[in-house]
Amino acid sequence: MYRKTEKSSDKKGTVEREKGSNRDTQTSRAYSNLESQGITSREDRNDMVRSFSHTTSNKAQILAMPQFGLRDNLIRCELLKKEDLYTYREDFSFFLGTYNVNGQAPKESLGPWLSCTLDPPDMYCVGFQELDLSKEAFFFNDTPKEMEWTKAVSEALHPDAKYALVKLVRLVGIMLLFYVKKEHAEFISDVEAETVGTGIMGRMGNKGAVAIRFCFHNSDICVVNSHLAAHIEEYERRNQDYKDICSRLQFRQLDPTQPPRTIMKHDVVLWIGDLNYRISDLDVDSVKELIDKKHFEMLHSHDQLKRQIDEEAVFVGFVEGEIDFQPTYKYDTGSDKWDTSEKCRVPAWCDRILWRGKNIRQQHYQSHMDLKTSDHKPVSSLLVTAIKRVNDDAYKKTFEEIVRNIDKMENECIPSVTLTKREFHFKDVKFMQHQAETLSLFNDGQVPCQFEFIQKPNEPTYCKPWLTANPPKGFIAQGGSVDIELEVFVNRSTAPELNSGKQQIEDILVLHLERGKDYFVSVTGNYLPSCYGTSIYSLCQLREPIQDMPQKTLCELVENVDTANIEKPLDIPKELWMMVDHLFRNAIKQEDIFQQPGLRSEFSEIRDCLDTGMPDSLPGSNHSVAEALLLFLDALPEPVVPYAFYQQCLECCSNASQCEKVISMLPQCHQNVFNYLAAFLRELLKNSVSNRLDVNILATIFASLLLKSPVKQDLAEKRKTQEFFQHFLTQGCS
Repeated sequence: MYRKTEKSSDKKGTVEREKGSNRDTQTSRAYSNLESQGITSREDRNDMVRSFSHTTSNKAQILAMPQFGLRDNLIRCELLKKEDLYTYREDFSFFLGTYNVNGQAPKESLGPWLSCTLDPPDMYCVGFQELDLSKEAFFFNDTPKEMEWTKAVSEALHPDAKYALVKLVRLVGIMLLFYVKKEHAEFISDVEAETVGTGIMGRMGNKGAVAIRFCFHNSDICVVNSHLAAHIEEYERRNQDYKDICSRLQFRQLDPTQPPRTIMKHDVVLWIGDLNYRISDLDVDSVKELIDKKHFEMLHSHDQLKRQIDEEAVFVGFVEGEIDFQPTYKYDTGSDKWDTSEKCRVPAWCDRILWRGKNIRQQHYQSHMDLKTSDHKPVSSLLVTAIKRVNDDAYKKTFEEIVRNIDKMENECIPSVTLTKREFHFKDVKFMQHQAETLSLFNDGQVPCQFEFIQKPNEPTYCKPWLTANPPKGFIAQGGSVDIELEVFVNRSTAPELNSGKQQIEDILVLHLERGKDYFVSVTGNYLPSCYGTSIYSLCQLREPIQDMPQKTLCELVENVDTANIEKPLDIPKELWMMVDHLFRNAIKQEDIFQQPGLRSEFSEIRDCLDTGMPDSLPGSNHSVAEALLLFLDALPEPVVPYAFYQQCLECCSNASQCEKVISMLPQCHQNVFNYLAAFLRELLKNSVSNRLDVNILATIFASLLLKSPVKQDLAEKRKTQEFFQHFLTQGCS
């Protein structure tokens, strides 16, 4: 379930739709309508670069390479440096809108929100959150509301222009729509959409972001719509969500030699969404009094997002316009009244719009009180952005001059680089804890160079699976340099062999220069064994913390060698007991337990406690312990229901007694763990009024961890595993 959730309902290709029409759709690239034969798009200019790759000259044999080779990169690098010679700037208007619709269907026209400007904007970027709060949307990413809200938006765009829907991307309830005026469609290129879930286990899509990147004329633009963690006290979790989105959301590039493009690698970044930052240090009455007096500046000084930006914890380099409208959350649905429920939420500016880039000015930033469908009010901003346009004649002249200069290069020049260091040691590597070191390359040769980490003989990739080099290949101009981040990260697939000592943190990287020599980079380190990624059988044999055990013992346990341990094995792993016992005592009534993520810093503390035995009790919030338990089950080399029993579970999923019979056949330690977890989850369900859990939620979350397929699982199998596990969650099951 978790791996699937990140798959968006992103519409492949580009959908063009007449404003107000829901039927006349066609799939095409937004820039496929080019009628001019001139060099009008980035693709045409790239073709021009490639067509010159085999110019007859002394350098031809050296620089002529396959598509996007050294010569192409050199030309493009020089073109980038000289961009001011062939571009000019022209203003275009971007309408940005964000609306948390609280799972509602559209009940009123969106015109007061989307058509609030005098003149029609050139582009619309419209984001929604909580599009659908149903369990079906959450677990299967399926919702009819996508079409309903898209139709409502299309019908409400400015009536004085015709718009094309370029791209739609959705992750569960987070949706982003990108429209352009029809006359601009041909100048849109390189359209990509990506999603990142930041929910429980860092994968579920109830929180996270969707993003669309594109090139408009010669400017690269990225639009992000995010929904960050809720609750007033969770600002650190929101900060973590923001950082996760920035690091994990990456767009593939047309040029395969280039590393994926991150959000910040764009000329313009537009960020909208329910960021969920609240008002701190004021009670609800004080906040409402300041609102009534329209003392928004004083109220804004208590805004968590403003404080976090001032501390440079998030959104460094971004700008937000002055807020002179009242908070957009939380209202009684269908009204302009503040929340009158029992919780009586403190009003807050949850819904925000920020931007990053040069030559951008804001025309308006406002909320729209007329819309009453949700407990949030929609927000809009109109930004006027100076976009880089290409003068074709100047481009051609610049291009030809660059090619002539390349042709003058002397072919005896061999590429070379200097490396800052060639040996890297990573100390005390831990499960799911990033460590990174920087390798700097300086081009000290007479010519530009192309580098790449290459595979060693008989190895499938250039490095071990716990290691990455970013970027793994690239281009360095003469006299230039590049920083490569060498990162070590041990996950559930690499932990088992490192825990047992079968594998070590050791690797040799081969850095290859095109037309030049190879350089060797040594990577070593020491790994601290963890209960994460260790088998149930092995953990049941260990009465002491895993990091107190000799490596030889851990290796023998994996190989089922008799370790002369005369003590009876534990019924269940002590680490599992510690987490479940903690949750049983402290979190049985915890709202949204197993649905809200914890903090990564707290997971690290919990892991260290389980692996070292210190301190005596588990640190961290209930949500962090719950997520640590899920990660523990996810990391098991052999699931609680071993792979050998998986098919039997599918075949008997509709028969409760047959399901119980299969569990009775499991190895004793696996059977004990299964029954222990099922009993704990039944206790949770007895408190569902407080914790808001039900059988479907728990079956969906835990079935995917306890009953894993040895190969890729399809949707029908997923449903069968859930049906199987549900038998053990119903009251009265043995």
